Parts: sequence; structure tokens; C-alpha cells
Amino acid sequence: MGEQGGFKLDSMTTETIMDTIADGIFTVDNDFVITSLNRAAEQIIGIPASQALGRKCSEVFNTDICGSDCPLVKAVNEDKSLIRYPVSISCDGGNRAFIKVTASPMMDRSGKVVGGIVTFRDLSLLEELQKKVQGAPPFEGIISHNSRMREIVSILPRIAESDSTVLIQGESGTGKDLIAKAIHRLSSRKDGPMIVVNCGALPDTLLESELFGYEAGAFTDARKDKPGRFAQADMGSIFLDEIGDVSPALQTRLLRVIQERSFEPLGSTRTVRSNVRIIAATNKNLSEEVGAGRFRQDLYYRVNVFQISLPPLRERKEDILPIVDSFIHRMNRITRKNLLGLSPGSIEMFMNHDWPGNIRELENIIEHAFILCPEGLILPEHLPAALSRRMDPPPVSFAGKTLAQIEALVISETLERHGGKRSAAARELGVDKTTIWRKMKKLESREQS
Repeated sequence: MGEQGGFKLDSMTTETIMDTIADGIFTVDNDFVITSLNRAAEQIIGIPASQALGRKCSEVFNTDICGSDCPLVKAVNEDKSLIRYPVSISCDGGNRAFIKVTASPMMDRSGKVVGGIVTFRDLSLLEELQKKVQGAPPFEGIISHNSRMREIVSILPRIAESDSTVLIQGESGTGKDLIAKAIHRLSSRKDGPMIVVNCGALPDTLLESELFGYEAGAFTDARKDKPGRFAQADMGSIFLDEIGDVSPALQTRLLRVIQERSFEPLGSTRTVRSNVRIIAATNKNLSEEVGAGRFRQDLYYRVNVFQISLPPLRERKEDILPIVDSFIHRMNRITRKNLLGLSPGSIEMFMNHDWPGNIRELENIIEHAFILCPEGLILPEHLPAALSRRMDPPPVSFAGKTLAQIEALVISETLERHGGKRSAAARELGVDKTTIWRKMKKLESREQS
């Protein structure tokens, strides 16, 4: 290797150090001709140093940003180090690889810029290394580095061993269905069916026939017997999603099924038994629903044998980028695109957003971005306009208002932001939810007087 402007790269010590570094490294002169290439770089791109030295780096690496947004050009011209998010490079045999690049100017002893140095890391190798160190995700579909979620995941095998009823609570879109499926998959019933029923999607009359089935002649259109979901779930599991939306009348029938594992189909006098494990989920606080008289207390105690409370996405923001990566990977397969990830500006928008729709909202936004983004990184202009508007909410003016009016406005704004959920508003304001309730009542009485 030659000498560049007083910065010696031809010593045996320097070569040895470079070749023992796991990251790929190459250097260029001011004309962006490659002057050195370490062993890791050779392995990543599949091209020996003898074929790379003396050639333009754009010819060798052929990245998707060469000539337009090259971090090395910027580093040399602007005399500063730059970290580049994933880029696609050409490898031997026509394959492509994704790397993360850091580019810095290279100076001689007098401080004059004489070229540039690039370090890069094969992201696929990094992913494999992380799997070896951290272990693969415990259950398919559940991605989290959040401590609360990790605790939940760690006890799922023990929950699955039991046949006890489980209640999963969490806001809409937090992944309650993934937890339910994981419990079934880990249980001794894994070879049996898992039947899913959305209790909030059907009116009472239809939900009752769906759950318990009916006999021919039970009503006008009942021309033949139809088994219900509880019968179909025999020897398996039934997932009652949004159980908090079931009417009090139907709650009575559910109570008997959970207690006795038996029921009568509509229009029948015969009792049907079902050996089924019940997993329920709700986006409501069932203890509050019991207090308000909308949910039977005895049914609540039956379904709440073991409770799992999932945190919303805004409380586990460390999971946003790993989940985004998984969605992008899946959407790349579906759409046959090759998007690389989020740009720094998009990352900032994602991290500043409150995610009221949780993971479901996140998935929808990635799908939106795939429609608008043709290639490369997902930029802010590829994201829904509502996402950028939510970053900078308009300031609330307190001018001319009394202390009581300001308090009322703050409570109202906070409740609206959390969809009317007092417990979530109380957490944000740092008070007990009973304080929120008491102040709301006080404000109501003032308005009526």
C-alpha cells in the first residue's frame, strides 16, 4: 500500500491492525481512487484488494447513492465525518448487500485533507451477531426490547402450561392477538384449533348464534344445524377479542360457559360440552366497567384469573425502530421493492409521535410510505401529512383565563389526547385518576350552576 500526503499506510503494523478489524475499511485519495482496502471489506464485497486498488470507489462499490448523495464526497469536501444510514452496494456475482457507512476526511500531518476513509458494516452480519448474543425473538411476531414487554414474554410459557382463563388488557393495536396466539402455540393444545371471535364486531343476536351455534328451525333462515365457535374450539383455544363490548344479557350466557364449559345451541334443549381454553382481551378497563355497572362482576372474576396488561407503543418507544425494520422487511417481500429504512428526519417524526393507534397505526404508516417511496430511504414527504402536524401541536393560549379555567382546559386537552381515558390522562398529568374524576365532576357542577 502506498503513502498519501504523509499519512503512512504501508507499514506492516498498520496493515495488521486494519485486517484484524471486523468492519470493512477502505481509503481514497482526493480523486476518490481507492488506495487501501482491508480484509473485512474484501470479504463483504467479494472482491480482492488487487482488483479494487487504483479504481474509483464508485466503480467498485456501485452504491445506490454514488454521484448524488455520497457521504464520502461530502466528508472530503466539507471536512467533517458523516454517518450514513443503510445503503445498498454491489457485490461479486451481482448480489446486493446492505451496509451502514461512516465516512471521514483523511488528513496529512499539516492538517490538509488528502483523501477520505470509510468504515462500513454488513448489516446482515450484524443481525446474525445480535441473534447470537441476545437470542432470537422468543415468539414469532413479538418484537420488543422494552423491559415490561420482556417480562410478559418471559412468563408466557408458564401461562401456557395452565388451562386457566387469561385476560389480556391493552389499547387497540398493542398486539393482544399476538400474545393470545403465542399462548395457544406454547400450550398442550397447540395441535387443536384456535378460534378467534371479535365480540365487538357483531350485534347480540348474531354474536350469540356465532358463539353457541343453532339447530335447524331455530329462526327463519336456520335451514340446517350450525356448530358455534365454542364447539369448533373443542380441544383447542377460543380467543374472545373485545369481550368488554359484550352486552349484559349475553354476559350471563358466557358466565355459564366459562364456569361449566357447557352450553345449549339456539333452538335446542340438549347440552353441548366443550373442552376449551378461554383467552379474552379488551381495550377497556374491566374493573372500571364493573364499577359502572356495564360488566358483570362475577364474569370479570372468571375471565380475570390471570391478567396481562400490554403497554402502549408511546411507553415503549425503544421498540419503534425494530418494529419498523420488520414491517419494511415484510413489505419489501410483498411489493418486491428494496427500501432501506427511515431517513433521520423520518426517524425524528416517528420518535416524536404519540401513536394513539399503536402498532396497527405504525404498520399502516409504513404501508402508506411504500406507496409513495420508490426506492432508498423513506423520507418525511413519503409519510402521512397528519404525522408531521402532530409533531408540533398548536400552542394553547391561557391569556385572559382564570386558574380554574386553565385547569379545566388542561384536563380537557389531555383527556381528548387520550381518547377520554381517565387513567391515561392521569398518568400524563401525574395525578390519581380519582382526582381527574373529582375535578371533572366539579367542573360539570360549575357549568350547570
